[in-house]
Amino acid sequence: MGPQKIILFGGTFDPPHNGHMTLLAGAIEAVRPDLVLVEPAGTPPHKRAGGTSAAHRLAMCECFRPLFPELVLDTTEIARGGKSYTIDTVRQMNVRYPGAQLYFPMGSDMLLWFRNWAAYRELLRRVVLVAHLRTGEDAAPVREYAAGLAAEGGTVLFAKAPVFPVSSTEVRALAAKGRPLDGLVPESVAAYIARHHLYTPAAGEA
Repeated sequence: MGPQKIILFGGTFDPPHNGHMTLLAGAIEAVRPDLVLVEPAGTPPHKRAGGTSAAHRLAMCECFRPLFPELVLDTTEIARGGKSYTIDTVRQMNVRYPGAQLYFPMGSDMLLWFRNWAAYRELLRRVVLVAHLRTGEDAAPVREYAAGLAAEGGTVLFAKAPVFPVSSTEVRALAAKGRPLDGLVPESVAAYIARHHLYTPAAGEA
């Protein structure tokens, strides 16, 4: 029998940061999965062009491995190329892991944007959303939105661990100025950024 509970953790991860770490750790605690798939995006439809190469982003995602023994860095979206939509990946995972329940972690900001996603109603049928509230955030509007998704047939779980307040945009801006990234990203990611001179104005593909 294959895995029955699978966390599909998608993102651009440009770079992965401690917010991603706490979000995934909280989802693992809430779901207790059999398998975790970390899925770096190919070309997300809502992200900037000219981002960091897939090879660099995939390498930095090694930081997630200590969180769970059965964790796989999956390259489905990278290999697909072109614009990357979550629904396409979820359909592929449903074929690859028949009968498994997929869980999709996200921050509250992403949850509140969920109805703008491609084929969101189909996504609601295919995955369980695992939502995380930001530290100090008013939970009422988020839970109200989640209740609306539930009324459309979806399932939304709330993880106990709050999301660490940091963004990849903030990390890139600090790295571009040569500022320390202590406490914002895992040590392995900070070392990788420094070693390959990522996010500096003249950054090339090392």
